[in-house]
Amino acid sequence: MTTDSTHRTHAGAQEPVGDLVQRASRQLSQLVRDEMRLAQAEMTEKGKRFGKGGGLFGGAGLAGVLTLQALVVTVIAALSLAMDVWVAALIVTGVLAAVTALMAALGKQQIGKGSPPAPEQSMDSVKADVAEIREKVQR
Repeated sequence: MTTDSTHRTHAGAQEPVGDLVQRASRQLSQLVRDEMRLAQAEMTEKGKRFGKGGGLFGGAGLAGVLTLQALVVTVIAALSLAMDVWVAALIVTGVLAAVTALMAALGKQQIGKGSPPAPEQSMDSVKADVAEIREKVQR
């Protein structure tokens, strides 16, 4: 065995430290590439699942809209037993219009509460801090 500090014993054979470092570097690079490929494959699979899930949710939304339309027709048909069909349809249309208007008004109100889209309280706090610092500096 050599006592030279640039050589190490590895599985009974002598290899220079430089060769060991180079091999370790290659192995580490390969490990990182393999891990990146695994992560990419995993994310691809998850992306496919999210895509399928989104498509199913979209389909459920469409089926829900169709269900509501069928319910509206059912209500009109039920009311038509007691009145003319056109009157029943007019009543249901009026109720739906009122619900739509109420939802639009509430939505507008909520958007108004969120405007302007700036952190006003934080900005006011920063302005107060700056004013206080200026006041202390001027003393």
